[in-house]
Amino acid sequence: MDWLLSLAPVLTPLCGMTGVLGGAWLVHRQHKRKNDQDANLAESKTFIAAVTTVTEGFTGLLEQQRAATAQTLERVATLETKQTVLERKVETLEEEQRQWRRWKAAAVDYIHQLRAMLANLHQGPAPTAPREIAEDLGD
Repeated sequence: MDWLLSLAPVLTPLCGMTGVLGGAWLVHRQHKRKNDQDANLAESKTFIAAVTTVTEGFTGLLEQQRAATAQTLERVATLETKQTVLERKVETLEEEQRQWRRWKAAAVDYIHQLRAMLANLHQGPAPTAPREIAEDLGD
């Protein structure tokens, strides 16, 4: 046991130094863990902010797309309504044109009959047709 007491002047500072180094290592480890936790927390906050920004961006784009789709559908409905109105007008104009053609054909036929009747009554040639209708009569 004397040999242990003789080593006391050497072992005491060595044990004290080991305790100081161990304590310093524990403090360092604690600070490192705290710094790592703070870094992880900051990184997660940044990630959450980025995800929130992306989500808001996509939400905004989706709302814009929905608005554009609604506007397009409204325009299509308006154009279909206008097309229907125009088709009715075209049908009306086509019917009027058919009526005018029938009237014109009947009028030309009636004029031919009158001219033939007039030629038979007077035994002479029928008067010449005016310039405006001569082409339609086919003289």
